Amino acid sequence: MNTNHASRVYAMNANEGEAFWWMGSLALIKASGKDTNNQYALVEVVEHEGAEAPLHVHHNEDEAFWILEGSLTFEVGDKTIQAEAGSFLFGPKNVPHRYTVNKGSARLLFILTPSGFEDFIRETSEPAPSAILPPLAAPPTDEEMEQLMPIVQKYGMEILG
Repeated sequence: MNTNHASRVYAMNANEGEAFWWMGSLALIKASGKDTNNQYALVEVVEHEGAEAPLHVHHNEDEAFWILEGSLTFEVGDKTIQAEAGSFLFGPKNVPHRYTVNKGSARLLFILTPSGFEDFIRETSEPAPSAILPPLAAPPTDEEMEQLMPIVQKYGMEILG
């Protein structure tokens, strides 16, 4: 048995992972580059009803979404996709995308390959006191968005709208 591979085996239960309050959501980093030999990152995200991810594009990683709970509308490239629990979507790098939570809260997995996006989450969040959604907050101001842009660019992304 190759002990090098066996040493990378680990498991996480529900509500475990690095917990962050990230842009109005709860983000639980379940697997990061250090866990996956930089192959991928896996992040569980819980969103409030009405939450909207801005139109953006990743230039460094592909991003996939597995919907665990809730109802969302995704725009990926020129496609609009209604996604319910059990749905899976793939957004290749360099293809603009966004989503909106339609009704109730939503819980989904972000699967990003290669890893690295989890560092963006760490840099743009605050540690969550527990695995709960943060209180509802006002959308970011123009000044806050302006301060965010260099970090977005640092991680190979663009906010398009």
